[in-house]
Amino acid sequence: MKSLPKDITDPVYSKRVNYNKFDQFLLKFIRDERDLPFIYFILKIVFVLIPFAVLLFTPILSGWVWWLVASLYIALNVVFFIGKFALMFHCTTHRTLFKKEFNYLNYFLPYFIAPFFGHMADTYYSHHVGMHHAENNLEDDESTTMPYQRDSIQDFLLYYSQFMLTGIYKLAAYFRIRNRKKLMYSALQGQLYIVLFCIIMFSINWKAGLCVFIFPYFFYRFVAMFGNWAQHAFIDPADPGNSYKNSITCINSKYNWQCWNDGYHISHHLKQTMHWTEHPQYFQDTITNYSSNGAVVFCKIDFMMVSIYLLSKRYDLLAKHFVNIGDRFDSDTEIVAYLKVRVQRFKFSQ
Repeated sequence: MKSLPKDITDPVYSKRVNYNKFDQFLLKFIRDERDLPFIYFILKIVFVLIPFAVLLFTPILSGWVWWLVASLYIALNVVFFIGKFALMFHCTTHRTLFKKEFNYLNYFLPYFIAPFFGHMADTYYSHHVGMHHAENNLEDDESTTMPYQRDSIQDFLLYYSQFMLTGIYKLAAYFRIRNRKKLMYSALQGQLYIVLFCIIMFSINWKAGLCVFIFPYFFYRFVAMFGNWAQHAFIDPADPGNSYKNSITCINSKYNWQCWNDGYHISHHLKQTMHWTEHPQYFQDTITNYSSNGAVVFCKIDFMMVSIYLLSKRYDLLAKHFVNIGDRFDSDTEIVAYLKVRVQRFKFSQ
């Protein structure tokens, strides 16, 4: 159990006065100067990762040398790129990156770069913004965690397998029932686009297609659902639609520096278009709401570790990192009991 830290060390924006000429050139294209780090990260992808991927499709490499380079590529992508891209893509889905006069550049991420990281262009927007945020993890959310026992490995595997096998069908059905045909067609189009693209790349060079496009497709989905499992693991059975009570926040984590303050999931659901640099200050400004709503906040761990601790039933470690806002609890034992209540499955009426 931790007290609320005096200092929040997660990244915030400090107004810059002196930009170099290259910065000034880049700023002409983007809507918000605070997103300049996105552009530099995109440039790393374009000039480091993608040439590496293209190399795997060429006949220059063969035999064990090819497999060595492929292994290095996968390691590079997994460690330095795929997670950071996913959360940058998430931010730009909620807040358009490029100015209106350069709107064509807004298609660059979803249609050119995203497939290298297992993303499905339009499907992501339809699922995440059109459905998940609209339903807020409640019963009609096709990715809701509510019907599952959230400290059960068996239930997580069921959750993941159902998403993989029936996710796109349920998403399309969700939009069809609500007569939101544009989002339905967009979701199906994005799914078809990435599947056909992977098939084409696989047919050109099956080894390169497997490493560069198909592996990220499955890897990203596992990581995304593993993260969503933690983000919506601790739900108040009396008030499951309250974002303070169905989401969690992770503060002072290295993850927030690597992935654009993604740990602030409560405030993201409260204000989905809030800029990623504003979350730490918003958290501090509204801290009494976290206390009065019994919010679950962890310090110095991220969503991946929350899921790992939860599925291994290491409630002692969760309690160790739990932030006791408002001094609501007197011991780790009380925190463990509180968390166990919040992970119980919901039974929906038929």
